[in-house]
Amino acid sequence: MRTFDFGGGRTDPGSFPTAELVEAARQGIPEVGANFVNYPGDMGHQGLREIMAARESQREGIEVSPDHLSLTNGSMQAVTLMAEALLEKPGDIVVTEELCYSGTIGAYKRLGAELVGVPLDEQGMQVDALDRTLANLHQCGTPPRFIYTLPTYQNPTGSMMPRARRLELIEVARKYDAIVVEDNCYGDVHFEGAKEPSLYALDDSPNMIYICSLSKILGPGVRVGYFIARPPMLDRILDRRFDGGNSLLAASILAAYFKDTLWEHVEARNAILKEKRDAVFAALEESGSDICTWSHPLGGLFIWVGFPPDVERVKLAELMAEKNILYAPGSAFHIRGEDVPFLRLAFGFIELEDIRDGILAMVECIRSARQEVAEEESVLASVA
Repeated sequence: MRTFDFGGGRTDPGSFPTAELVEAARQGIPEVGANFVNYPGDMGHQGLREIMAARESQREGIEVSPDHLSLTNGSMQAVTLMAEALLEKPGDIVVTEELCYSGTIGAYKRLGAELVGVPLDEQGMQVDALDRTLANLHQCGTPPRFIYTLPTYQNPTGSMMPRARRLELIEVARKYDAIVVEDNCYGDVHFEGAKEPSLYALDDSPNMIYICSLSKILGPGVRVGYFIARPPMLDRILDRRFDGGNSLLAASILAAYFKDTLWEHVEARNAILKEKRDAVFAALEESGSDICTWSHPLGGLFIWVGFPPDVERVKLAELMAEKNILYAPGSAFHIRGEDVPFLRLAFGFIELEDIRDGILAMVECIRSARQEVAEEESVLASVA
């Protein structure tokens, strides 16, 4: 039976550059040589740091120093490291979007944080609501330890915060002297339209921390991400790092691979992902325009699908499982676990030729899981 995998946020498996990375290993490993017997340290492989700093400088239009960039074991290590460095006691507050990446929600809660959510719309976190939230927290004597936000291709909604709202967010953060952790792991998964600058590029305050990743342009199995912070914040974060550094082996191979191919690699993969995104759009329009709503992201890996509130979630999950449709329920992304009438589709991993059939089957499941459909069937059965 076919499996329609819209579950996890992974990129296209068919475009993974296996042969190219084998060749890069032949170059990168000898360059490190006997130094593999040493720990890589808190900052990591110098060559890869320089390439990633250049990546950020070229995309963002500002000078990013490799001396402010620390390699991590995937961006999730950076996400958790922020909490470990900035939280002081259990119950400390982190402000984030009301809908947020489930991995971040779980990690921060396990580290003892209390999450306070801010509503968001198609342009990301609503800054007026953020202002009110911070004002209330300060009045209660419980200011947040930091704000965590995904302003670019937000997970799960795919929203993109425009420049004007980014500047407003920065001003509100300054007003309350709040630290901002910006997660930009989808920044280069861009299909069309103008790119918006990162918060980090718009604000040179040490209170602005930036996280990025190679998982979304290469693969999460590589486990390489990084964060950028200006002193003295950089030292404060590194003071809480105890792992000895990320894999020097992986970093040496990636440095050799990306040295001259970074943007060519990104553009080739984005073309594949855009075709998949468009296939999801087309299938939703064909089969679900009368019952579903959906986001229209200009990049990233996710489409946020809304459905009628009378859809029974347990029944929907059962029907989807019967048809081997993998997806992420909306409740997984709500900081309080509320059962919102949405689901997230990740379109990077599934094969292009499976998308239409998978979406049509999904919409059929949504229709069948509606309470009013079940009631109509019950009435018909009683009449018969």
